Amino acid sequence: MHTVKPNYRPEIDGLRAIAVVFVILYHAQISLFNSQPFQGGFIGVDIFFVISGYLITSIILNEMLITGTFSFKYFYERRIRRIIPVLLFVMLVSFPFAWIYLIPNSFIDYSKSILYSLGFTSNFYFYFSGQAYGASSSLLKPFLHTWSLSVEEQYYILFPIILLIIFKFFRQYLIYFLIFGFTVSLLVADWGSRNYPGFNFYILPTRGWELLAGSILSYFELKNGYRNRNKVLNSILPKFGIILILPSIFFFNDEMLHPSLYTLLPVIGVCLIIWFSNKDEIITKIFSTKLFVSIGLISYSLYLWHYPIFAFARVTSIFDENYINQIFSIILIFILSIISFYFVEQPFRNKKNNFKYILYLIVFIYFIIFASLIFLLNNKTTVFDKNLLEYNELENTRNSWEKCIINEIIEDDYCKIGNFDKKVFLIGDSHLIPLINDLSKKLNKNKYELNNLTQPGFIYKRKLKEDKRSEYLKNINNSIFIFGGYYQRESKNELNMLFKSYIEDFDIFLNNNNKIIFLTPIPLINFNPEKDLYLINQNKKKEISISKKEVINKNKDAINFINQFNNISLINLNKIFCDNLKCYAVKSKENILKSDYDHPSLKASSMINDLILNEIKKLQIYSD
Repeated sequence: MHTVKPNYRPEIDGLRAIAVVFVILYHAQISLFNSQPFQGGFIGVDIFFVISGYLITSIILNEMLITGTFSFKYFYERRIRRIIPVLLFVMLVSFPFAWIYLIPNSFIDYSKSILYSLGFTSNFYFYFSGQAYGASSSLLKPFLHTWSLSVEEQYYILFPIILLIIFKFFRQYLIYFLIFGFTVSLLVADWGSRNYPGFNFYILPTRGWELLAGSILSYFELKNGYRNRNKVLNSILPKFGIILILPSIFFFNDEMLHPSLYTLLPVIGVCLIIWFSNKDEIITKIFSTKLFVSIGLISYSLYLWHYPIFAFARVTSIFDENYINQIFSIILIFILSIISFYFVEQPFRNKKNNFKYILYLIVFIYFIIFASLIFLLNNKTTVFDKNLLEYNELENTRNSWEKCIINEIIEDDYCKIGNFDKKVFLIGDSHLIPLINDLSKKLNKNKYELNNLTQPGFIYKRKLKEDKRSEYLKNINNSIFIFGGYYQRESKNELNMLFKSYIEDFDIFLNNNNKIIFLTPIPLINFNPEKDLYLINQNKKKEISISKKEVINKNKDAINFINQFNNISLINLNKIFCDNLKCYAVKSKENILKSDYDHPSLKASSMINDLILNEIKKLQIYSD
């Protein structure tokens, strides 16, 4: 292997510019002709990963070749100088806006996201808190974008150690280790995208192949002492690279499997540009222009600023259907990024400034952030309406399915609440989870045992007959089964197939003198607590509702299908959410019925549970 002088490559900054601009346009959600042209802009993060893998591996291997070892101290000093100061600056600036605009629950989530970001583990926090990237609620989380920083920092911690060990003891096999790691990570990512998409999206092992793609390029450049010298390929392949990247930006979307084998297309595109770019080629010339390079140089600041600015703009409704405000927000992002680049990034990266004092300052700011968050958390409730505060406190039960409170665990993801001969089984998705605590108390008071089989995600996509719990369930008799979930968005054909799988499973339950209660869908109403409750708190909004006719049209196929079966009791939840004309998410500050777009609040859950209890008593399945 050869050492390669790390000459500045302006086209890589141009690639960074492409990556960050498309990420910004993706999160801005700008619509043209009723469609979002940049719906695959999240691919910009994958471009960053490839570039990081290439540059970091070049730095590490060059040092190892020159010195025979590696200075972790110098490496991490450079990373700290580059990454942490501007991150802390953006966090500090965001504090007053979070204090003013976020509801208490959202402020708690904001505080946790900052603390995990400071420890570079926010990717795990957002996964385990159930935050789906790309969902409408994710656009209101000011620091959700730090998940990618956490992935990169985890890579910076682990990769140099692994690379040094391989270089020391298995140097001749280094490329095989890199290719093996790339292959395994890619295959795991493709498998994970189908089986565990959320976890797959956020973690290093399924993102590692993108970073290792850049590492492999770096290895071959150092091994050969140069990149490709074939003039024909150097002329053609960068253009082919951009052809692979741009369709990904415009045609990928949040529904696709990602990262997966599909993600290979833009990753290969980035690799082709990095490897075959040269000063005489048109793509290289374009990416090396002053405009692209200037944007690339401030790309880190742009990435840090864009998400919190968009999030706060959405919370305050500045963003809604207003192109002028969206453009203004983007201009503001660029202005703040230029300021932070020149007055934060560059001074802290300047080697003339003693690192010891920089480290002292960083530790001091860490302390300020911790102390500020504790103070703000303790005082946040003083600026919030007491009725909305009560709503906020109650909504902390959304993950009760995980804890099963004080329940006896019978089997995996199965909980029993109470111990009575009369048994009720609650089967459904996250829409039934808010019912659990209150329903169990009401049932237990009437000497019914609640068996909780709720599970986030639509469990009916796989047949219950094929579920590991079916062997237990098919032996149940003289019991009541309650079904419910989210199925308004299914087409009529999909709905028929979905209910066919229900009915095929019902023979498990209808035998042995069991009874079934079916809950109609909860009305879908465009309600985002982070935004709407702030407006209600400011008396800028009084209710959130849609016409009842619209709800009936959405639910009629599902209700008509259920009504075909005389032996299934139907509870129409419109009784809770609707009056003669409207269906409500919020009727007033005192009457909040939804916790978000489609889940019930605990107030509404209690009302639903009263209907369930009345229906159970009507069935008279038990003789006292």
